[in-house]
Amino acid sequence: MNVTAVLQNVIASALIYSAPLILTALGGTFSERSGIVNVGLEGIMVMGAFSSVVFNLAMADTFGSLTPWIGMLVGGAIGFVFSFFHAVATVHWRADHIISGTVINLMAPALAVFLTNIIYGARQTDFIKARFGFFTFPVLSDIPFIGPILFTNTSLPAFVGIGIAILCWFLLFKTKFGLRLRSVGEHPQAADTLGINVYLMKYAGVLLSGFLGGMGGAIQAQAIASNFSASTIAGQGFISMAAMIFGKWNPLGAMGAAIFFGFAQSLAVTGNYIPVIQDIPSVWLQVAPYIITILALVFVIGKSRGPAANGKTYIKSK
Repeated sequence: MNVTAVLQNVIASALIYSAPLILTALGGTFSERSGIVNVGLEGIMVMGAFSSVVFNLAMADTFGSLTPWIGMLVGGAIGFVFSFFHAVATVHWRADHIISGTVINLMAPALAVFLTNIIYGARQTDFIKARFGFFTFPVLSDIPFIGPILFTNTSLPAFVGIGIAILCWFLLFKTKFGLRLRSVGEHPQAADTLGINVYLMKYAGVLLSGFLGGMGGAIQAQAIASNFSASTIAGQGFISMAAMIFGKWNPLGAMGAAIFFGFAQSLAVTGNYIPVIQDIPSVWLQVAPYIITILALVFVIGKSRGPAANGKTYIKSK
């Protein structure tokens, strides 16, 4: 296998595994920029994955190749609903953010497996027929060297995620909405005195995180797992949180970190094609993303500083 083929295989696989992480990390960025810690991203991804697969199995014959894309939006909608519970608990009921998110993480897998057993009579669904496949970009794929590597037989959801990351960066740093959201995460009392509806902005941040996290779970199920079971989402929500912090709560930084962690996840698949690591036992490549996440937490993320009011309960003064 020549160098171009190796690079194409490695990059395409890395992008496939990156796509769910990119969207979920972006969701976490919105939530924490509003001052709400959302450790429930793992559970939100689970519900997004479950709902997208159920929709896909039911509607594939109706929507054909559009099914996984609509399923991604369905997953986002279900994630939106579950994040609403987290928003109510943390904003209005003043619950501890970590506890509320942990409850979602504990509830979502049990609920999804329970519903799967009721609907399909088993602990996992059938495999979907309409899934995210490989995509070749017209014109761009003809660019010498770069075209075959980046734009041939690659992951379209990953490029959609990159586009969404750019849009999120613009929304956070170049619009009035983004300024208000960031001000609420830094100093909600000051934002309140300026007439900003602090509770509304916090709800907006958490609900956006749920929608994007649900979409991330839907991509994981429809591009990688191809069905739903208890193991479809296995730590991707937590890795996405690590990517968000690694990227310093910046959508573009979170995107870059998600691609890095996605590459680490893909090593279990592509490691045999990379000369430097092809002799490493596969079990080490399978645990590599989790080891890399821990190392990032120790050496990089520990030095990061998030929004000043992140995780703090805000009580509106009279």
